Amino acid sequence: MRISVVIPAKNEEKNLKPLIEEIYRALTGVANFEVIYVDDGSTDNTFENLLYLKASGFERVNVLRHKHSVGQSTAIWTGVSHADGELVVTLDADGQNDPSDIPNLLTMASQFPLGSHFCIAGHRKNRKDTAWKRFQSKLANSVRSKLLNDDTPDTGCGLKVFPKQTFLDLPYFDHMHRFLPALIRRQGGIIKVVEVNHRDRQFGKSKYNMLGRLGVGLTDMAGVYWLQKRNKLNDVILENEESI
Repeated sequence: MRISVVIPAKNEEKNLKPLIEEIYRALTGVANFEVIYVDDGSTDNTFENLLYLKASGFERVNVLRHKHSVGQSTAIWTGVSHADGELVVTLDADGQNDPSDIPNLLTMASQFPLGSHFCIAGHRKNRKDTAWKRFQSKLANSVRSKLLNDDTPDTGCGLKVFPKQTFLDLPYFDHMHRFLPALIRRQGGIIKVVEVNHRDRQFGKSKYNMLGRLGVGLTDMAGVYWLQKRNKLNDVILENEESI
């Protein structure tokens, strides 16, 4: 099965080469893979550096570009929609996700029957962020988990594995990447959570703050809750093969 590693990136010029090298080391000889970077309107040299790295020998890297920044969810959607692989791996461009965790997630993915919906979500149990950032995430995850019942303690972790078609079947909206487990579970998918490594950011700075998370999080959470309540598939009881 071909694997597409999709990475949304904005102003991450110094993190590109180290992360690509780690992905190559983690997956070479393990999987038939491609790496899709989606430059989401960077104002630094992210796009130019990606083109240089591809021309310098990292031939598995494909580069897409948004002229203007449209957000992480749309960048992921762009990458997945252009992916050649049947299975998609997402991770953040800042280098805090560890590519050496990917093979373990792929092993779990191989246990699912072909055509099934699922999401294997990373859990950053030992986060390397500041205490304030950990508090923000803990609060957001607690509220989301209670409201959406998505069986996921850490939806903010960028490291996830899911079938391409599963993702494309989901309703698209801005910030949807924060709710992938809930959305996939809504369509009958299975969610598996795996503890993964988390590392300090070496270059650049975070794109999010508390007000930004709360401003979009509550509205989008309410929307996902509405979608769950509108879904009748989970209420269907099959009495026999010919009746619903």
